[in-house]
Amino acid sequence: MNLGKATLVTIMIIGPLGLSAQDVRLRSPEARDVLNEASLLRQLRSNDEAIPQDFVAAARADYRRLLTALYAEGYYSGTISITIDGVEAANMAPLASPSSIDEVVIDVKPGPQFRFGNVAIAPLPPAATLPVDAGPRQPARSGEIGDAVRSGLSSWRELGYAKARVSSQRVVARHEDARLDVDVGLIPGPRLRFGDLLITGNEDVSTDRIREIAGLPSGETYSPTDLAAAESRLRRTGTFDSVALSEADNIGPNDTLDINAQFSESKPRRFGFGLELSSVEGLTVSSFWLHRNLLGGAERLRVDAEVAGIDGETGGTDYALRGNFTRPATFGADTDLFLRGEISREDEPDYLLDKVSTEIGLSRRITSDLTVQAAVGLLAAHEESDVGTREYVLLTLPLDATLERRDEPTDATEGYYLDGSVTPFVSLRGDVDGAQFFGDARGYYTIGETLPLTFAVRGQVGSLLAAGLDEAPADFLFYSGGGGTVRGQPYKSLGIDRIEDGENVTTGGTSFAGAQLEARIGIRDNIGLVAFYDIGHIGETAVPLEDGDWHAGAGIGLRYDTGIGPIRLDLGTPASGDDAWEEVQIYIGIGQAF
Repeated sequence: MNLGKATLVTIMIIGPLGLSAQDVRLRSPEARDVLNEASLLRQLRSNDEAIPQDFVAAARADYRRLLTALYAEGYYSGTISITIDGVEAANMAPLASPSSIDEVVIDVKPGPQFRFGNVAIAPLPPAATLPVDAGPRQPARSGEIGDAVRSGLSSWRELGYAKARVSSQRVVARHEDARLDVDVGLIPGPRLRFGDLLITGNEDVSTDRIREIAGLPSGETYSPTDLAAAESRLRRTGTFDSVALSEADNIGPNDTLDINAQFSESKPRRFGFGLELSSVEGLTVSSFWLHRNLLGGAERLRVDAEVAGIDGETGGTDYALRGNFTRPATFGADTDLFLRGEISREDEPDYLLDKVSTEIGLSRRITSDLTVQAAVGLLAAHEESDVGTREYVLLTLPLDATLERRDEPTDATEGYYLDGSVTPFVSLRGDVDGAQFFGDARGYYTIGETLPLTFAVRGQVGSLLAAGLDEAPADFLFYSGGGGTVRGQPYKSLGIDRIEDGENVTTGGTSFAGAQLEARIGIRDNIGLVAFYDIGHIGETAVPLEDGDWHAGAGIGLRYDTGIGPIRLDLGTPASGDDAWEEVQIYIGIGQAF
């Protein structure tokens, strides 16, 4: 196939296909990888069941595929010859295949790589510009033309011109100077406003509540960003198996554009369970029950039960029963109402705590990755410790902000995560008040593809203000050791030791600082190895690292990817203290350690 001197080029985009057959040779000085990928003949090479007729059919199809591959790399004057035992495949009748084939030769002469000449995609909005890769003198890859046109249309759509389209297209290859001229005309159409949200497919979730959750600004200027945000809000409820929002084909009265919303609802109820095992902390068994649409408006009710410390060496057995009710779009589309409650017993080495707590608050999504929460809570507790026995009732005001920019929260390889919280508390009996601060930062970086190596780091810092060691509630103080802080060290083994009335007393500290470092390497598709080093510091003052003690742990781990998250096995040992490198702690769970 030869291309003439001044050719009107029709740009086509065909996806990559694969490799080839029997004795199928590709001869080309340039773009070999791209041509290999595009050729059906090269794909047939590894197919033992292919018959001669398959090769003839693949050869005839390869002319177009290879030509498209050349265009994709900017070669517009190439020649393609495909011979089957010396006969050009284009001259062979599709059904007159030989009984056998000895050799197939693909001979491609790409010619010079073209550069863009005159490029015009117009009209564009005043602030819009062509992508640099589609500018004059850049390699004239066909895909860049499509990208530039899509960029121009997207610029119009962002301004409300939802029906912007291509009105004309002329692409000319000037072979004498290897230049490609592009002239594409656009028609913005009228500037549109959002019309009605036309809802179908919902059965148990009310139509009115779907409109509230979507928060589509009907009557305002069309925006693809607003449309994507509405779809994201609906997906985020977890109530639907599928959510699809699409623009109506026709423009409505007064330049409005209706939006079609198609839903498939999830089964309303779900339950699950979890297991975690530590050689020191013992077995933790948890279970949950979830209703996704409790009142017909995508309200979620989740009840969790947990028993921890079974056959452990760190105190007794802990129990917890928690409930969490969430109503989306309560005060605006991005603000959810939540109500939480908990009944628990913590039987720790240094204290026994029976607690009942409840919170009511609001959660607002500021951006797609930033969420803030504020609540008012009530906490009643009975506490027994070395300091004494007491009961207290606290009014709390928990505030929290989370920035989530990880690629995959349960098994991150890139990105970072930041969370900060402050919980002021006041005793209704006037015996204690203060505030607890806590911050958690995590970062991830991966190098390599065949054996990817991920470096993961986590830093934590906490501080308790106003309340001293003797008066602070036990579960507001900080300890270090165990899976969430320093692996290899016994659970909550690091606190503050002091003398109280002539006796040794151990309590938590009023500050905490810790770091966890991991190197994760994938050795197979679903198997990975981990090396880790953790450190933690507990302080006697509210200023982290000012005064107190620290400890460290190190170890190795194994990860097995199940598709819903990796199964985690970590072996840790103390890296500081009198028993450094002498003991081994085992941790088993689901998901990465952080």
